Amino acid sequence: MASILLAEKGGGQRTVPLEAERVIVGKREDCQIVLAKPNVSRQHCEILLRGGKHIVRDMGSSNGTLVNGTKIEGPVYLVDGTEIEVGDYVLTYLDGAEAPAPAPPEPKPAGTAKREAPPAPEAPAKAAEPERADGVKVIPSELKKKIHRALLIHREIRALDMTLSKDAETREKVERITDELIAKFATDIPEWVDKAVLKKEIIDEALGLGPLEDLLADDAVSEIMVNAWNKIYIERKGHITLSEKQYTDNESVVNCIQRILSPIGRRIDESSPMVDGRLKDGSRVNAIIQPLAISGPTLTIRKFMKKRLGVADLVKFGSLTPGMGDFLKICVESHKNMVISGGTGSGKTTLLNVLGSFIGPDERIVTVEDSAELKLPQEHVISLESKPPNIEGQGAIPIRKLVINCLRMRPDRIVVGECRGGEAFDMLQAMNTGHDGSLTTLHANTPRDAIARLENMVLMAGMDLPQRAIREQIASAVHLIVQQSRLRDGSRRVTYITEVTGMESGIITLQDIFIYKQTGYTREGKIIGSYVATGVVPKFYDDLRERGIKLDMKIFSEGMTV
Repeated sequence: MASILLAEKGGGQRTVPLEAERVIVGKREDCQIVLAKPNVSRQHCEILLRGGKHIVRDMGSSNGTLVNGTKIEGPVYLVDGTEIEVGDYVLTYLDGAEAPAPAPPEPKPAGTAKREAPPAPEAPAKAAEPERADGVKVIPSELKKKIHRALLIHREIRALDMTLSKDAETREKVERITDELIAKFATDIPEWVDKAVLKKEIIDEALGLGPLEDLLADDAVSEIMVNAWNKIYIERKGHITLSEKQYTDNESVVNCIQRILSPIGRRIDESSPMVDGRLKDGSRVNAIIQPLAISGPTLTIRKFMKKRLGVADLVKFGSLTPGMGDFLKICVESHKNMVISGGTGSGKTTLLNVLGSFIGPDERIVTVEDSAELKLPQEHVISLESKPPNIEGQGAIPIRKLVINCLRMRPDRIVVGECRGGEAFDMLQAMNTGHDGSLTTLHANTPRDAIARLENMVLMAGMDLPQRAIREQIASAVHLIVQQSRLRDGSRRVTYITEVTGMESGIITLQDIFIYKQTGYTREGKIIGSYVATGVVPKFYDDLRERGIKLDMKIFSEGMTV
């Protein structure tokens, strides 16, 4: 059973078992751990059991609660040896895990001791080099776990703030202690193990995100998928492969997830077993743990490219053509409302970032997202991010409330990272009430599917509107649908640029302006195709020409490759 070793600074100590799921620490008499000192609040902090793990949380105390010397802002998970400072007291968390006692030797029959010859000394067996099914050799997880655990409970390490620490002094101290521990456990380390690699993996897990550190630093890796502690898949250049990286166990994966979520004020536990988040660089993170994830904690990271992409980069990748890029730029500059439609992982957010960069520097932009990913280059940008419920399940702020609120913030442009539900209705309202030039994304496979999805999401807002009224809203609000697709060879392309032209007989009418035509495959399995103009000239181009804007009309010639 887990317990607390309670010690008063300069005084005695005692052990308090953590028998209840909630233990309140304070100077009030009804607290489970009573600390009668002036610098302890009436209800100072609480220790909660969540998903088999204990966490500590400050309860609004006047002096704050310190964990390993650092004042905490939100819930913090406890590991064996964690020190909690409450006023003049130090509470050391003990997880209660004990190593099994060695089995006693079997008694020998009486009178046989003299007749038995001493056994010949056996040469130590050489440790087998563990291999995965694909032949890749990996450092034994039990070895890493033993050294990593010894590192965490080291008295010098317990006094440090280890939350994704990049401090040079902290790193130097951790490296020195790791060297000492590797020397201490030298007899347990097989000859074939590279000690430099072992040291790096232990330090990465102690100070960073463990085996993910190298994968995050690799620009060729676009997505990281942790299916289990020993199965980390990566996407590189559109192809998914099994990485040679591994965690030590499921607990180390959960600790990694906690390190990602802690700086952004989000949590994951048994009562809230799935969460969306982001890394410091904007990379999108999704995590889900038991009991929902049967095989163990699962982590998915869609990396955010370090380099800010522009139209020239998309042209280089083959995602669109220069003519299409110029057309989309004119659409953004002329305040056309645009919806970027596509499947998961098709590149919608990347394209939204590129289109958002065309917005003028003199305009006030408000972005609304579940997890802040958009990185617009303009100065006048306000970023809003939804808020998940707290540990009591209260205080959630969904995207829809943020969209409604941003209408009161005098925006020139509203950019919604993704419409998933009722916020679509408020987005359409904004587009129809003077906020022209708004941008958003949604999940759909074709422009026609995007219209149907918008209808469904408006109904999800709980608005009891007739179908015709909803379609009239969509037809008047949305000017263009840009369809982004991920093709079978892993490439991402703009497959349709479609104009919403109005309504006929209760049906929203669309006309394709540019389409991508696939013609075949290369021997390597790459898709062969070209971008073609349909011959349709957008209706709003007449208005632009009347305003004196120079336009290249050749790109709309029917059958012309753009």
